[in-house]
Amino acid sequence: MRAVVFENYEQFPSLTDVPKPEPGPGEVLLRVAGAGACHSDVSVYRHFKEGQPGAQKPPFVLGHENSGWVEALGEGVSGRVEVGAAYLVYGPIGCGHCRKCARGQDTYCENAATMPYLATGLGRDGGMAEYMTAPAHHLVPLGDADPVAAAPLSDAGLTPYHAIKQALPHLAGGGRNALVIGLGGLGQIGVQILRALTGATVIATDVKPEALARARENGAVTVAGGARQVEEIREITGGRGVDAAFDFVGVTPTIAAAAASMAQGGRLTVVGIGGGTHEFSFFTTPYESYVTNTYWGTVEDLWEVVDLYRAGQISPDVERFGMEDALEAYRRLEAGEVSGRAVVVPGQK
Repeated sequence: MRAVVFENYEQFPSLTDVPKPEPGPGEVLLRVAGAGACHSDVSVYRHFKEGQPGAQKPPFVLGHENSGWVEALGEGVSGRVEVGAAYLVYGPIGCGHCRKCARGQDTYCENAATMPYLATGLGRDGGMAEYMTAPAHHLVPLGDADPVAAAPLSDAGLTPYHAIKQALPHLAGGGRNALVIGLGGLGQIGVQILRALTGATVIATDVKPEALARARENGAVTVAGGARQVEEIREITGGRGVDAAFDFVGVTPTIAAAAASMAQGGRLTVVGIGGGTHEFSFFTTPYESYVTNTYWGTVEDLWEVVDLYRAGQISPDVERFGMEDALEAYRRLEAGEVSGRAVVVPGQK
């Protein structure tokens, strides 16, 4: 079968033929409907070096945002998994035995350092292929919803959802304001989730006019990046600042802009893994506000994301590529030429 393979560190992936996988005990075989191309993939093959924390040993098939139809069941799989039905795949894979994994928090597995991989498509063969395997208990049913458009939800939907869900107490009540910085695949869905879950005014900011226009279509008040960015955000809030900010970029300037936009008692969640840093000062930090971070989300969160998707409350902006154009999807992603999310569709010519 055809697959996009991470062959070696600091090397662009290859499109090649690999053996069709077989499901092991507790696993299922899926015919892939769609696989999202993520900037995390770019970090895997472009930036990580051997032995670096977070680096995953090659070779393996990329793709950690996956959906598909169950084709076969591995040993011991029965019950709710239906052959032929469409499912979204929860990517993180923990040890399955620690307290975090018992709560569906595989991303925070207490034994992650002993695991041979982080997730499907991150150390273990992923979904940038015609077929993939996944643990049966990591499947979320999609019903009759479009599985191709759903594929990015397993990261680009799950990650902002988890961050926003943790911040909901800060957005409860009238007159609240939320800030979204970075309107790529995650930020655009983040705007939709905030509109679906809260009554807050959603302020969205980016440097790309087309990204700002898309956010306005989804109900956000937009501010262009630039010298007056923070000033304009504060003007929208009547000078008080935002109650919750979500930085989907994570570089030092975006974290600084978010921090400067905060109200007293606010919560700033850095979601983007841009490597930025934040400097604390008692005299400039709003009282009882704090900076935190989140990583991916839980299995329970993903079920709730799918509920929003099936109800029509969130809709990923998807650009589809056939398997033979998968490498072009990654080239365009690296060049910043993809708006929304690039999804590789093996069945598309």
